[in-house]
Amino acid sequence: MDTATLERAALDERPRLLGIAYRMIGSYSDAEDVVQDAMLRIHRAPETDIASPAAYLTTITTRLAIDHLRSARVRRESYVGPWLPEPIAADPAPDAASKAIIADTLSMAFLLLLETLGPSERAVLVLHDVFAYSHAEIGAMLDRSEASCRQLLRRARQRIDDGQTKTEVTPAQRDEVVKRFVAACDGGDFDAFFAALVADVELIFDGGPDVKTAARRPIRGADRVARFLAFAMARLTTGRRVEVATLNGGPAILIHAESGRPVGAVFIEPGNGDRAAVIRWVRNPTKLNQLP
Repeated sequence: MDTATLERAALDERPRLLGIAYRMIGSYSDAEDVVQDAMLRIHRAPETDIASPAAYLTTITTRLAIDHLRSARVRRESYVGPWLPEPIAADPAPDAASKAIIADTLSMAFLLLLETLGPSERAVLVLHDVFAYSHAEIGAMLDRSEASCRQLLRRARQRIDDGQTKTEVTPAQRDEVVKRFVAACDGGDFDAFFAALVADVELIFDGGPDVKTAARRPIRGADRVARFLAFAMARLTTGRRVEVATLNGGPAILIHAESGRPVGAVFIEPGNGDRAAVIRWVRNPTKLNQLP
């Protein structure tokens, strides 16, 4: 197979490979590194090993993502404060198998559920349930039997199901909660935030090692969360811009500094009514580089 054919195949497959790697890893920048490494390897591989460039690239990307996850677990143990996935503005793989489930498999909540799975479980779930690979194809990628892949998928689905909230939330309800929270951010005072929260709200704030206002542990309770939010917003410049944006397949809040630089991506899970039950705020600057 000539170089030009390989390069065309690599470019064609790149969005899908990024979609697989991002869902597995939870970091777009790391997913890009994994996919770039896979593309370099296909050029170094013997031609006899590449019956199908797409299959070869998917196999290498998946295995590299698994290797990355195994080393990432060690790094995340020393991460400063809570760790949240890196937000993205658009799905890198818009042609995944089912449009109906794309948004759900990009959501912050779902990516965090994937964190509860082992690397192989995560790979099987993403490849089968999002990208519609068969157990035979996945077995070849992971060097496992079809029976083993089926068992991994059953276990992964059970863990995901056990971890999902049982509260039904409509798109309209989610939109309303986000809009109400934006209004509270514009006001920036304690009372506005307090009124937008359920009593047992939880805030997870990922500021990484460099954000001085970062909460190193989750904050719980409307009073404490409202005080922290009012304090955090007061630390931002008066020229900040707060707006509703589509991030990770759903409505979120994007906060820009006066300079136009993104300084926060906020994801909200509604509780009963139009109040926030879970708030996930990504403030770590290195995780906001992909955002507009």
